[in-house]
Amino acid sequence: MIRAILTMDDIPSNNTPAIVDYLNEKGIQAIMFAVGRKLEQHPEQAKYALQHGMIVGNHSYSHPAFSNLSMEESAKEIEACEELLDQLYQSAGVKRDFRPFRFPFGDKGGKNKAALQRNLAEKKFSKVKDTQISFAWWKEDGLDRDIDTFWTFDFAEYRIRPDSGFTKEDVWKRIHDRNPVSGGALLSENSSHILLMHAHDETEEMVPGYCRLFIDHLLASGVTFDQPEMIAFPSENKRRT
Repeated sequence: MIRAILTMDDIPSNNTPAIVDYLNEKGIQAIMFAVGRKLEQHPEQAKYALQHGMIVGNHSYSHPAFSNLSMEESAKEIEACEELLDQLYQSAGVKRDFRPFRFPFGDKGGKNKAALQRNLAEKKFSKVKDTQISFAWWKEDGLDRDIDTFWTFDFAEYRIRPDSGFTKEDVWKRIHDRNPVSGGALLSENSSHILLMHAHDETEEMVPGYCRLFIDHLLASGVTFDQPEMIAFPSENKRRT
């Protein structure tokens, strides 16, 4: 059996509600990581995601590479998005039980990595349960200890752009690659994954319904999607069951 948790970066977008409707149709709850400045521009799309069962987490305010920032700048990026998310949850009438965070580009801050992990702990961010992931590199790289949400497989569909040379056929190749250069082989039997996709209107223009296209293929290939669980931090936070 192949099990997976779905995460989506860079909401809100115009195609966010359609993605949410599709995921609900398939019974899939995703963690959607929101960019603060996009929340300011498109709050209704993010509210739709919340009110229709998705978990919305923090993806920073302006989507920078954190290794290029000072610790003070990094903290401000996280907090600015947090303030907007608190407002969003309140506006949507949804209780905010958990606070997952994902670094843009998976860039954990370079020399500030340890300090940023401490900051996430002090601010009571929640770690996505990853004890089911058995890839050796997950522990070797310390991902099992980090609070931020990383991934085992990236569809890389965001690369589908005019004149990029990257097409949906390249996404199929990634899905079926048994020996990827990075990450884990998605369709490896008895594997568990945290999957990464993006909510981008530009991709929707190039490949209409791309989320449905790729997820339907995974479902047909025997992938089972699990409801995300959180290892809440600190321990007094309620654990999702």
